[in-house]
Amino acid sequence: MIKLFWCPRTRAARALWMLEELGEPFEVRQIDIQDEAQKKTMDFRVASPMGKVPAIADGDVMLSESAAICMYLADKYPAAGLAPAIDDLARGNYLYWMMFTPGVLEPAMAEKFGGWEPKPFQHGWGDFDSMVKTLEAGLANGPWILGEQFSAADVMLGSSANFLKMFGILPEGSPIEAYIERCLARPAYQRTLAREADA
Repeated sequence: MIKLFWCPRTRAARALWMLEELGEPFEVRQIDIQDEAQKKTMDFRVASPMGKVPAIADGDVMLSESAAICMYLADKYPAAGLAPAIDDLARGNYLYWMMFTPGVLEPAMAEKFGGWEPKPFQHGWGDFDSMVKTLEAGLANGPWILGEQFSAADVMLGSSANFLKMFGILPEGSPIEAYIERCLARPAYQRTLAREADA
């Protein structure tokens, strides 16, 4: 059974959401990321050498980083339909959006929310406004980032887009808001948020 190392109100929520979408059995081990002793336990450190959540242990597979976890789970359980097959033409677009969250959306969000003002050449991720426009354009072809099919890319994007709204930095009238509402309406995400509220 998959073990998820999780802490509420962190990026670990997206790994929990992904597991809820799969409908496969899993167990959750809550980690207090402010407790150094908990972070040094051997099973957690093997799964997450950087001491970050989320991390999973799946038999001999130990994995951290939420995008890697979501891709691994989507590929391990193809019947759930959360990732295009390797030979599907949509696979490239899927991989792009899987990496867009940690590589572009989150750094741009941190810059905006934190009030950073890096010089243009320091923007390895572009800038906040370009990120928003790119995501809006990506969502123009359907309710989900790949069109009609919900995927692990929506788990990644939807969880971070929700933070844009929570932090009050989502531009008013953005179609991203309706996307967030569609994500929040998913039963698997509702179960995730209920667990977070109870923690």
